[in-house]
Amino acid sequence: MPNRMPARFTNADAARKYLETIFWPDSVICPHCEAIGKATLLKGESTRPGVYWCNACEKPFTVTVGTIFEGSKVPLNSWLYVNHLLCSSEKRISVHQLARMLGVSYKTAWFMTRRIRDAMDSPLPDPAARFRHKKD
Repeated sequence: MPNRMPARFTNADAARKYLETIFWPDSVICPHCEAIGKATLLKGESTRPGVYWCNACEKPFTVTVGTIFEGSKVPLNSWLYVNHLLCSSEKRISVHQLARMLGVSYKTAWFMTRRIRDAMDSPLPDPAARFRHKKD
């Protein structure tokens, strides 16, 4: 990785905090019930960093729920770094080159690029669609 690395690429905790500022600029939003500001940050020895508890629907969640990063064993900072490289390069980057840069296997690098490229190809959901009434 380059010497002058942005803070969001240095570790998984910094990457998580960066995503939280992007996804939740004002207050935390539950991805399950979409309650705004009704979440509590869980703190404890057995709880991993960044887990919130929704007091409305009583479900735990993190900032990665519902994203391409959900359920991945790859650190979040690596995901953000690969996304940055894929979006900022003028030409396509080889999966072999990404695997060497990240220090992961070819299979992992291929999986990450496939997920990112598929997400870029899919249309964005209409945020106002949930407020429209369905006709019977």
